[in-house]
Amino acid sequence: MESCKDRNGDTWEIYKSDGWRWRRTAANGRIVGASAESYVNKSDCISNAQRNGMTCTPK
Repeated sequence: MESCKDRNGDTWEIYKSDGWRWRRTAANGRIVGASAESYVNKSDCISNAQRNGMTCTPK
């Protein structure tokens, strides 16, 4: 799993589970967003997360 933290304190995770998915967790630990589908390519998953507000770069 790869993750990064945005300026607002939200954590974005890119992980593999039946394909690539992303999840956004708020500073209080609650999941506030997640991919609605899995992606075959990791780059497609990251692009979708960026369209949904991710501004940091997963490591």
